[in-house]
Parts: sequence; structure tokens; C-alpha cells
Amino acid sequence: MIPLRSLRGLIPVVTSFTIAHSITLISSAFGLAPNVLWFPPLIETLIALSIVYMAFENIVGARLEHRWVVTFAFGLIHGFGFSFLFSDTLQFAGGHLFSSLLAFNVGVELGQLFILLLVIPLLSVLFSRFVQERIGTILLSALIAHSAWHWMLERGTTFSEYQLAMPIVDSIFFASLMRWAMLLLIIAGAVWAMYEVFRRFALIEPLSSYGPSDNLSDGLSNKKPRES
Repeated sequence: MIPLRSLRGLIPVVTSFTIAHSITLISSAFGLAPNVLWFPPLIETLIALSIVYMAFENIVGARLEHRWVVTFAFGLIHGFGFSFLFSDTLQFAGGHLFSSLLAFNVGVELGQLFILLLVIPLLSVLFSRFVQERIGTILLSALIAHSAWHWMLERGTTFSEYQLAMPIVDSIFFASLMRWAMLLLIIAGAVWAMYEVFRRFALIEPLSSYGPSDNLSDGLSNKKPRES
């Protein structure tokens, strides 16, 4: 998000992340996620890894036109992480699973929107008045990567303490395999649909990695410079 502050750049990234974590959150709510002790620390390790990756990508120079694909992949992982929080409140849902899931997901999106509305103006002020954008992006990304790296090692150590066993190949295994195959089809369909929409509205054309940000008001328009 640090190098992406224009509306045109944010729409594909935020949309792909939202759709991805909604897919895995809903799937987990209906029992798709493995009900084993090692799964939460694995997901937490992968979430930390995703943060490290994004931070390093910002440092070396992000290819912003492809970032929506990366955020979609990581959104799938974060969706499982959100499902752990949702499971803690599931005991109060009673027989209203779908409405509780919808309310929880809306709350997540509102929180995400609040963070964007708070952080984007702060970054714009920081990069325009206090530090050059490229230097500021490297410094902030390095701090984030440092924190996420230690979190990743900590959760990875916890995950490594569990002994993994091969699944028992029976009817339950094949039923679970079919559900995962259906999930993969949904994911593939979502990626194809987003690509078509983003391409249609010219939201995934090559963007510069760093530089002046577009204004939110004209992020979707391509105005030609006035000829002198």
C-alpha cells in the first residue's frame, strides 16, 4: 500500500484482497479449513511471510501492475486468519451463521477502509513535506519487514513443534478433496473475472513503481496534457 496511493492503483489491489479473503473466510466458516492444531500457526507464519514479501518488494521496486495478483494470493491466506477470529465469536451466532458471517466480513471491510482513509493522507503528507518518496518507502518497508520477520520466525518455530501425519485415505478424505477442488474452481473463476474487469477499465496497465501519485478525483481518467 505504501507505493500505491492513487485510486487507479488501489482499486485492483483492495478489490482482489477483499474477494480473496472473503472466499477463504466463507469456506472456513462452512468447515473447509483443516481442524488440526498445526493449521493456525502455519497460517500465521504465512501471513507474516506475506508481509515480509510485500515489504521487500517495495524496497527493490514493486511491479505495481501485477500487485493485484500477489495481494489476491495473500488475501486467501489472510482469510483463513480472519476465520480464526470469527470462530471465537461463532458461539454467539446460534443458528444465524450466514448473517453473522456477513456482519463479520462487513466489519473487516470497514476496518480496512478506515485504515486506508487514515494511512494514505499521512503517507502523502510524509512524502511531500518530510522525506523523498523513494527513501521513505524503503525506510517504512524496512521497519515493517523487520517486525514481520521476527513474527514469522516466532510462529514458524511454533509450527515446527507439531508433528505432521499423512491423511487417512478414506471416503472423508475424498469428500474433502472434492470440496477443495470446488474451492480452486471458485478461485480460478474469481481471478479470471477480476482480470477481465480490471482490463476493461484499464486498471492493470503498467504503472510506474514510484513517482507522483494520481489524485483520487482523476485516478480513473487519462487526461491529455494541454498543448502549448
